[in-house]
Amino acid sequence: MLVVGPSGAGKDTLMDAARARLAECRFARRLVTRPAMIGAEDHDSCSPAEFEAAVARGEIALHWQAHGLSYGIPAAALAGIGQGDVVIANVSRGVIAQAEALGARVVVINITAPADLLARRLSLRGRESEADIAARLAREAPLRTEAAELVTICNDRTVAEGADELTRAIAALLPHRALNSG
Repeated sequence: MLVVGPSGAGKDTLMDAARARLAECRFARRLVTRPAMIGAEDHDSCSPAEFEAAVARGEIALHWQAHGLSYGIPAAALAGIGQGDVVIANVSRGVIAQAEALGARVVVINITAPADLLARRLSLRGRESEADIAARLAREAPLRTEAAELVTICNDRTVAEGADELTRAIAALLPHRALNSG
């Protein structure tokens, strides 16, 4: 399952809140060419050279560039998807075709929010100027799939309500999986 959406939509927040309820799913940890920062997503860090070497060795299954950084989902994180394991990963919508080419069932969960709410959330992060935020929001990338199923969640409510909707959406896609009700 690929979780996509614009910056500020709350993808990491909803995934973190839903994680305990989705005991049968694995959450992929991203590799990013950015040091760990307080208040930012929990990820593994590396230098750009280390990232490119990992891609060249085939250790990164999905990878993309955004906002001057390299992002990737390690191939090891996706081990088992061919046998029915469920892996949830926060990715760029630009790698949907890469994921579809892996041959497994792909579900895209598009988390979005109104533009004014996205701008407010990005401003609260304190990492970008207002001009940078406006430019980021203007770059809305098209969402394209070939074979992937698509679910859209508008995250304009509380974290608990958004996490409930995400959990219900995933549970509906996995009718034979036992989900932790906690």
